[in-house]
Amino acid sequence: MIDLTTLTILKAHKGLMSGAFSAVQLATAYLEEVKKKDGDINAYREVFIDVLEQAKHADEMIAKKENINPLIGIPFSIKDNILIDGRSAGASSKILEGYVAPYDATVIKKLKEKGVVFIGRVNMDEFAMGGSTENSAYGVTKNPCDSTTVSGGSSGGSAASVAMNGTLVSLGSDTGGSVRQPASFCGVVGLKPTYGSVSRHGLMAMGSSLDVIGPLGKTVEDVEIVFDAIKGADKYDATSFVPVDGHLLHMNPQRVEDAHLQIGVPKGILDQGGIDVEVKKNFEEIIERLKEQGHTVVEVELPYISYSLAAYYVIMPAEVSSNMARFDGMKYGKRVEGKTLLDDYLLTREQGLGKEVRRRIMLGTYVLSSGYYDAYYGKANKVRDHITKDFKKAFESVDVILTPTTSSPAFKIGEKANDPLSMYLEDIFTVPASLAGIPALSVPSGKTTQNSTHPLLPLGIQIMATHHNEQVLFTLGKVIETIRS
Repeated sequence: MIDLTTLTILKAHKGLMSGAFSAVQLATAYLEEVKKKDGDINAYREVFIDVLEQAKHADEMIAKKENINPLIGIPFSIKDNILIDGRSAGASSKILEGYVAPYDATVIKKLKEKGVVFIGRVNMDEFAMGGSTENSAYGVTKNPCDSTTVSGGSSGGSAASVAMNGTLVSLGSDTGGSVRQPASFCGVVGLKPTYGSVSRHGLMAMGSSLDVIGPLGKTVEDVEIVFDAIKGADKYDATSFVPVDGHLLHMNPQRVEDAHLQIGVPKGILDQGGIDVEVKKNFEEIIERLKEQGHTVVEVELPYISYSLAAYYVIMPAEVSSNMARFDGMKYGKRVEGKTLLDDYLLTREQGLGKEVRRRIMLGTYVLSSGYYDAYYGKANKVRDHITKDFKKAFESVDVILTPTTSSPAFKIGEKANDPLSMYLEDIFTVPASLAGIPALSVPSGKTTQNSTHPLLPLGIQIMATHHNEQVLFTLGKVIETIRS
């Protein structure tokens, strides 16, 4: 019997190498969990029919001692906007029904080379636009921790599939918090890497200057292993680069994990309205425990961070408007016939795209229109530059910056569905790192109390570092795993 609740990549690897279980047995255990739970949770859009064949191939590689690495035979789920050659990919949208990917995304190619086992593709907010997975054309993904609440978004299926033991790890995409927020809601670990550190080739674009593919897993170590496997420059993505080693300002010991870090907390971060009392309490408790561990905590000034959300919701829809132009029913996916060619376009998009996607396209088209471009899009990018400079200055005196990942625990399904502004405010802590392009990690930091209005729901803490410094995120993340309440 394989205990999936405590399984990690290295534990699974040890079991596979020792013969305690095979890749087929491991995959079967996850398939059984999916069969048992997913009818209620709705994490998976599709469970692949060849999972056991993939696992058998991994077993053959292990038997021949071919390409032995920590990821061989490890089960993955993949967000529905990342292409796998020969498999359906729909971004959870009606407009892409029937679309089959003609090539592998670069991250998929790298994982195939490692011998991983793809369990299936998972649900998401349509074209990654949303923070609750309620915008999927195929139904909401429920939170395995409390099925009356959302799993978060847009990578809600990725987070839920890990949390319900329906896979060991998953790949999602993060534009303004779409890996970190659902990771926090579902009590798992989620990484938004440095922009450009992971190739976007084969990812359906939402906001091209913001999108990053990132892993989700049960532990920081699992996420670190996957990140190391998928990072790197790619000739098909001009924004990608060869990763460089980050640095610590106060690294007195030779080993990073022994360093006492300078931890920054944005001034007044907990004073703004709308933050749940349990989130504040949990954040303060983690800060005190880090101080007890010998780390120094100081306030940092980020003057422009309060404008992050406003800037993001100008820049992101503008890029959405541009990227969504290709989905017109002419090239692939759904097509609705009209009386004229223009009718074809209009009817296809009207029937194929959901309300939130149409909302963002219209907003983005407006801010890019003649007479408004400089007033909105141009000004938002200037604010973005200021935010980036604020972070750069702050990281001259601290190694990491901490905030809560979200302003509240997972909210009830339907609670914010008809209130777009309230939903957008869910990104208040995650958007700044996206605008600056810096890496950020969400780590489970405890749960709400029995007396809370949201009893026993996961809470998360977000760690941010300067560009290329994922290693310090992993180092501090592992510390938080040991001290969380």
